[in-house]
Amino acid sequence: MDFLKARGVVYKPADEVDLGPESDEVYIRANVKAPRMAGLLVKVFAWLLESPIFGGILLYFLKRNNLIHKLVSFAELQEQPLFVPLHPYQEIEEKEAKCLEPDMSPPEKVQQAVDCFQSLVDDVLKSPLLSFRRWTIMDYARAYTSGETTPRMVADRFIAYVRESSSQYLQMSFFIDFDVGDILKQATESTIRYERGEPISVLDGVPIAIKDEIDCMPYHTTGGTKWLHKVRKCKNDACCVERLRLCGAIIVGKTNMHELGAGISGINPHYGAVRNPYDRSKITGGSSSGSAAVVAAGLCPVALGVDGGGSVRLPAALCGVVGLKPTFARVPHEGVLPINYTIGMVGILAATVEDSLIVYAAISGDLSADQSRLTVPKIYLPLLKSANDTSSKIIMARYGKWFDDCSDDIRVCCSKVIDKLSDKYGWKTVEVTIPDIEVMRLSHYLTIGSECSSSLASYLEKLNKEEMGWDVRVGLSVYGSFNSHEYLNAQRIRKRQLEFHKKIFSAADIIVTPTVGVTAYPIKDDAIETGELDYINGAALVRYQIAGNFLGLPAVTIPVGYDKAGMPIGLQFIGKPWSESLLIRAASAVQALCISEYKKPEVFFDMLAKN
Repeated sequence: MDFLKARGVVYKPADEVDLGPESDEVYIRANVKAPRMAGLLVKVFAWLLESPIFGGILLYFLKRNNLIHKLVSFAELQEQPLFVPLHPYQEIEEKEAKCLEPDMSPPEKVQQAVDCFQSLVDDVLKSPLLSFRRWTIMDYARAYTSGETTPRMVADRFIAYVRESSSQYLQMSFFIDFDVGDILKQATESTIRYERGEPISVLDGVPIAIKDEIDCMPYHTTGGTKWLHKVRKCKNDACCVERLRLCGAIIVGKTNMHELGAGISGINPHYGAVRNPYDRSKITGGSSSGSAAVVAAGLCPVALGVDGGGSVRLPAALCGVVGLKPTFARVPHEGVLPINYTIGMVGILAATVEDSLIVYAAISGDLSADQSRLTVPKIYLPLLKSANDTSSKIIMARYGKWFDDCSDDIRVCCSKVIDKLSDKYGWKTVEVTIPDIEVMRLSHYLTIGSECSSSLASYLEKLNKEEMGWDVRVGLSVYGSFNSHEYLNAQRIRKRQLEFHKKIFSAADIIVTPTVGVTAYPIKDDAIETGELDYINGAALVRYQIAGNFLGLPAVTIPVGYDKAGMPIGLQFIGKPWSESLLIRAASAVQALCISEYKKPEVFFDMLAKN
């Protein structure tokens, strides 16, 4: 097969590459050569890939035609591989933030978060300009404390609304599982605490949903499959869930997700296609599809997801909510399915930036047993001031060719927001070049696929393939084709990209991009039972996501507008390692600019209605 071997790119050492705006580095657009497949077509494709005769040949040409061979497999690089993006902690000067003491309990951390923005929230609540806003954590806490409602009453309403969302008419497919008895038990206990005047924190009685990739009693952890829970038992809450329980939150069930996180549409052939609350005929994005949708639809002010390839930020943007992905290892990964252990991170989907801050404070921090690092990263929370405060000017790095590689509606909307940030707050934009964006996407795909294949190998040998969705069968065939040399090259590219980003962050505070390249697209009937392969839309959806996962960087998306069809658009900030405080502060400033234009979804459940 040597005569078929693609000639690989010879990359210059990272320190020799010009990252300035006039760089001669070529921006490579995603050149995806794969048609959309669903229904019978995806079945035939899966059979061919699994064939011992045709599979290897077909996989070879797929990888070659989609530039994996040229840009990754046979590339020549001088950088050493970087296998885990675990960043050494460096003290970041935080002028407008408070530092949490390492021995604080989750409820104490939550109170510190509330103290950071209390006056700002009061300003928002008094604003006559809001045409729509979702109920927040603070709204629930006020309603419970004042006696307007109780956690038990909210739980009853939640259960009724979830059943309504699953009706033949709506078919929203938000949840894989929810336990009425367990929800009512938690709500009753919370109601008693409020009656005694002893709520644990502002999260007491607040409904929070959990992606079915995270262990959470009394539920199975299916990973969106029909089989994984049979071979891997859930025995305890994940660390992040345990910390929410310690704050009194009501854990309301396991949200639907793209099977094994192996896709970005949120169409699950086993548990239904999660539908976008802004238009039921369109996707939510994935893989944390259900978590984004329940927040967008008002069922919960917050939900947890796992972000392995934009899997929190992508659906957050498509559903018009906030999505926060912390730095790699900021939130303990204990109790999360080890599908992609150097890529994935627990993330937060929230109604507002302030809600994401509260939950971020609750779940962040090293486990007490994990003190192997010499310096434990400090947790800073931003002091969120009035929306009119201009004392803190932020420098944003923007790579124009990359930024503009999206739909016209997204490009125009996000560009206008950047202009507003400059005009209102005095923020500065510096133009940069970030080389090899497409190379990083392919390297990330190779890495996440290899790790998924490796982690599931012992299970897949015994598994009946009929239990898997057809799109996932195709994905696993591709994942299993990657070899050790390709994986090593991908990790060399990871090291190279990290060097590029370090240089950019020496001249800027954050990198600004659209969150996705296209807005939510229609769910087609042929995909409902088989799932779908849509690599062209997939590449567009993850275009701006990869650095956060592949390089372990924190990132946040904020809703900033809508396309001509009324579908949400998000703006993303990517930050330096451990800079969540700055990102949340920047996100809050954007929210203040855009919140007056937020629109109510087509499907919305008013959890705190007084009638």
